[in-house]
Amino acid sequence: MNEFFVKGMACLGAGIAMIAGMGPGIGQGYAAGQGASAVGRNPGAKGTIMSTMILGQAVAETTGLYALVVAIILIFANPMF
Repeated sequence: MNEFFVKGMACLGAGIAMIAGMGPGIGQGYAAGQGASAVGRNPGAKGTIMSTMILGQAVAETTGLYALVVAIILIFANPMF
């Protein structure tokens, strides 16, 4: 195949992979909003709510990090060129 075509498709795939970064951003914003709302309703459970929210956000962030790793591999470590 043409080397430029392969490089172009790798960069296009990297861009598409980075669309997956929108999901964690939306999810973390929603979790933070719900966490703040829960603390407003029950201030005594702040520690439990915050630790659960932060754990959930860390798990959600892994999706974005995996997408970033895939994009970097497609751009810089592509074995096709």
